[in-house]
Amino acid sequence: MGKSVAIIGTRGYPSYYGGFETLLRQLAPYLTDRGWDVTVYGRDGSTRIDDPEHDRRIHSVVTKGVESKSLSTLTYGFSSSVHASRSRPDVALVMNVANGYWLPLLKARGIPTVVNVDGIEWERAKWGRAARAVFKCGAHLTAKIGDHLIFDSREIARRWKAEFHRDGTFIPYGGTVPEALRPVEGLRSRTYALMVARFVPENTVEEFFLAAHELGKTHDVVIVGSSGYSGELDVKAKELSDGSDKIHWLGHISNDNILFSLWQNAGVYFHGHSVGGTNPALIQAMACGAPIVARDTVFNREVLGATGIYVQPEAHAIADALARVLQRPDLQNELRENSTTRQQDGYTWESVCRDYEEALLAKLSPKLMETTRSAE
Repeated sequence: MGKSVAIIGTRGYPSYYGGFETLLRQLAPYLTDRGWDVTVYGRDGSTRIDDPEHDRRIHSVVTKGVESKSLSTLTYGFSSSVHASRSRPDVALVMNVANGYWLPLLKARGIPTVVNVDGIEWERAKWGRAARAVFKCGAHLTAKIGDHLIFDSREIARRWKAEFHRDGTFIPYGGTVPEALRPVEGLRSRTYALMVARFVPENTVEEFFLAAHELGKTHDVVIVGSSGYSGELDVKAKELSDGSDKIHWLGHISNDNILFSLWQNAGVYFHGHSVGGTNPALIQAMACGAPIVARDTVFNREVLGATGIYVQPEAHAIADALARVLQRPDLQNELRENSTTRQQDGYTWESVCRDYEEALLAKLSPKLMETTRSAE
């Protein structure tokens, strides 16, 4: 009998929503290849079962929840945890501290848990006071009840050690190095500035929009992303795009080849994320060889090191830095080569998936662990 894992807290498999879903598209097949029985819990309408890369050995279970900005994570996490507590996998991989509230359900059934704590959600500007309190309480419960914690950045690990007195394992995200891709129709390679981000304040979206207004007078600017809820920033992005033939708002893109082409052919990529740990989009931009200008944060410096250019979250500083890179092919080449090398040295999917499996194996019961070793 093989070892089994339930993965709780994502939108499902295969899905293209965010970082957790990107991770699962790599990790779930990896674990299956290694003899695991993998079940991924998800939400109705969030997965692409017809995806040609869908691994049909992976069990996708859709549970019920409330589809809203503030309640979806909690409600889907609850229904998934109830289902998993009944099916009793050998170990559960739980994503996001909001699901810390449901760890007692799994613990009561003797299911060990490995929890990816994600970023510092209670510091995100997109959440109101009540939501921040919910995340902070979930973090306390995760620290108290979670059997093993995973941090996607060393800075996140440091914060958890200081605030919650918990250690864990550092496992970042990986990147996929694509083949050479043609530029997206209407764009010329190395001539445009690019931003890829969810439209929330902490991603420096408004400041980039102001910078784009200036930069768009002389260079093409490509904006990828949305709020997901047709918010004010979506309206501003449309106004920018409609008002200039050089500013292109493409909305949310779930096609990896299009995203990879945009990064690979960008003259410069702006990464404005400020809250969280290792950002999957930043790693993928590095893997694609994009020259990167990033908001100056401890998280971005941890990932990029000396391979990027850092700016303050001010429109004129962003516009100046982007223009400088666009006007200097030699600087573009230097940034491309350095970021690609750094990604290959420390942020590959092979090492990420291997480390996740080791964390899961460590929580198996001694009897099952012995059986697993014998089978190998």
